[in-house]
Amino acid sequence: MAKRIQLVLNQDVSKLGKLGDLIDVAPGYARNYLLPKSLATFVTPGILRQVERRKELERQRQEELKQKAVEQKTALENVGSFKIAKQVGENQAIFGTVTTQDVVDIIQGATEMEVDRRGITIPDIGSLGTYQAEIKLHSDVTAKVKIEVVASE
Repeated sequence: MAKRIQLVLNQDVSKLGKLGDLIDVAPGYARNYLLPKSLATFVTPGILRQVERRKELERQRQEELKQKAVEQKTALENVGSFKIAKQVGENQAIFGTVTTQDVVDIIQGATEMEVDRRGITIPDIGSLGTYQAEIKLHSDVTAKVKIEVVASE
C-alpha cells in the first residue's frame, strides 16, 4: 500500500476540500495533478501555523455571527406578533397567500431588521388567524414569531 501525502489546499477543489484544508492524498494524485496546477502545497510547520490561525479567525467570526443572530432572535420574539393585511372573501378565506416576502416586508417595516427570506418557514395560510413562522437566523439559531393575518379595509 502506498504512503499518503499530506498537503494544504491553495484553492477550493471539488470533492476534496476548501482553501486551507489539510488533506491526505495518494502520491500520484499530488505529484501529477495538485502540485503542477498549484492547487496544493506541501505541509511545513509555517503553513501549519497559518492554517491554525486561519481556522481560529474563522471560528471567531462564526461566533460573532452566532451572537448577532441570538440578539436578533430576542428582538424578534419580543415584538409579539406581526400583522399582515389581506383581502378576504367568503368564510374568512383570503385571496392569494401569505408569502415569505410578505413576512420579510412586515419585519423590516416593524423592526428595520434585515432578514433573509430563504430562511423563513411559514405554514400554508389560507384564512384569517394567527400562525407561527420560523426564521433561521444562523445554523444554530431559529426564532419563532407570530403572524396575525387580518382583513384589509
